[in-house]
Amino acid sequence: MENENSIRYYAQELKSNTYNLTRMNLVMRGILPDNILTRNGDTLEEDWPYFDEADPVGTYEPLYVDAVVSNPPYSQRWEPAGKESDPRYSRYGLAPKSKADYAFLLHDLYHLKPGGIMTIVLPHGVLFRGGEKGQIRKNLIEQNNIDAIIGLPANIFFGTGIPTIIMVLRQKRENDDVLIIDASKGFAKEGKNNKLRASDIRRIVDTVKGRLTQDKYSRVVTREEIRNNDYNLNIPRYVDSSEKAESYDIYATMFGGIPVAELADFDAYWNVFPSLKEELFTTGDEYVSVSTEDIKKTILDNKDVQNFLAQFRNRFADLGESLDRELIDDAMSLSIPRKEESLATELFKRFTGIPLLDPYQAYEIFEEQYGAIAGDLELIQAEGMEAVRTVDPNMVIKKKNGKDAEVQDGWKGHILDFDLVQRVCLAEQLDSLTQKSNELSEIPGSYEELLESLSEDDKETISEALNDANDAFVVKNIKSVIAELKKDEADNKELIKTLKSAQSLNDKEKKLKNQIKTEETDLHLLTKETIESLSDAAVRELLHEKWAKPIVDGTLALADAMLNDFTNRIETLSKKYAETMSDIEEEIRKTEKELSAMLSELTGSEADMAGIRELQKLIGG
Repeated sequence: MENENSIRYYAQELKSNTYNLTRMNLVMRGILPDNILTRNGDTLEEDWPYFDEADPVGTYEPLYVDAVVSNPPYSQRWEPAGKESDPRYSRYGLAPKSKADYAFLLHDLYHLKPGGIMTIVLPHGVLFRGGEKGQIRKNLIEQNNIDAIIGLPANIFFGTGIPTIIMVLRQKRENDDVLIIDASKGFAKEGKNNKLRASDIRRIVDTVKGRLTQDKYSRVVTREEIRNNDYNLNIPRYVDSSEKAESYDIYATMFGGIPVAELADFDAYWNVFPSLKEELFTTGDEYVSVSTEDIKKTILDNKDVQNFLAQFRNRFADLGESLDRELIDDAMSLSIPRKEESLATELFKRFTGIPLLDPYQAYEIFEEQYGAIAGDLELIQAEGMEAVRTVDPNMVIKKKNGKDAEVQDGWKGHILDFDLVQRVCLAEQLDSLTQKSNELSEIPGSYEELLESLSEDDKETISEALNDANDAFVVKNIKSVIAELKKDEADNKELIKTLKSAQSLNDKEKKLKNQIKTEETDLHLLTKETIESLSDAAVRELLHEKWAKPIVDGTLALADAMLNDFTNRIETLSKKYAETMSDIEEEIRKTEKELSAMLSELTGSEADMAGIRELQKLIGG
């Protein structure tokens, strides 16, 4: 829709605090207040949107909307008595008194236009429970309202850990099947909760829009199959998302070799790398063996693997330049959300025809980066490209006179991070500082080596130069202890050398700390000056490094990650049957013989020896 401000939003919520948050949430998302109509009331008892509160009798007509998004309270009690003739429920039935889930759903569906769409979050129980729920579910299927069912991960909503679903419904549909998606495995852990990543959401949306059938993820189910299952819509009946269980071949376990059937699990790879299978394994009808000593090298050196990598890298060779053109050259005028979608679409197109790699992984990399890009673009569009050359005071909270106070602690880039500018524009100064910091970090280890070289007698002799725990030098006393040791220099030559080394380390440590402090200050100020005086070419280079390079590098790394995973799986398979049961049995026998021989060398009392002889009998000695 071109004019987003032409959309009106209707909402009703019973709980006052949630009702207040509803309007606030919409305003925070950029919705104009005049387009928000909310009511604090009971949706099931007072149908709404239905009338204007100022004239409830004269305006008593239903309102139909283009889209409904709903997340009602799960398994809420309600009062169905007397609602048989309510037009919201009369075509489908009344939800049970103890669980109003379907009552909320039917309320939403009633207010949907013929061409509209609705999504509602519900507990899994609505998919398979019988009674009134089962009858409503049957009516929804027979009246062709359910378009899709999406199983979500558990713990994605605050306040409840139960797994939920999203049901997609329409008033009118051309098809009569149901798309069922098991998206319960796609999430990232965030504290105690799970979170749908951008790639998880995109995969769901693409699957729904394309009504795609994908192994272990989604399937389009005919109405006839649903009827045969007595209208039970429980997701595992239709989509099995479980991982394949590990199995063991009895023959290979006893005699070795790798079953050809288990190599078939890698057919997707053999199809792309047709010559690789013969390079890795000997030929055989039922069992093969590994024919190379270095699996990883064989895989990486294979001509088909090399061709695949070359084609993949060639496909993305100009990705960085493309991102620069789309984002940097057009930064002042582009639409941030539309550009995000167009770039994502282009990214998926680049993956067309590339097997073995998941484009949604690249999309996740892109989305994680685009959040920061969008923030930068908002600043640039509001302030101009000079925003890139701007630095701000770095304000921090520090204690002042016993109270928290905001004070300036140096500077920070308005858009460009100082460490990025230092890495790209001030590499020589940064390397110098890094080298000194590395040298400083090695000094504690050098102190430790000196302390470890001392015997207990040595530590006693130079006790005045050590702390009470003998694990650190007391530098201020080293000079006087050396003077004392020199009275008998011939016998204390090594101790004097050790203490002088400790003194030298201390001097070096002080010098490095002073140099680092000075260079850090100088580099910080130089970075500020560098940002403020950047040329247009430097601005473009730095924005490329911040915006485009992480996307390019992350995308190109996907092929290497795929090959590493493939290599690890092949190596694991090669080890799976490498040691047969006969080998293990032989190793046990060998160990038992060695143990029995060692037991024979033991001596002891008559009782001890009797016990040892009995143990030798048990282990076959």
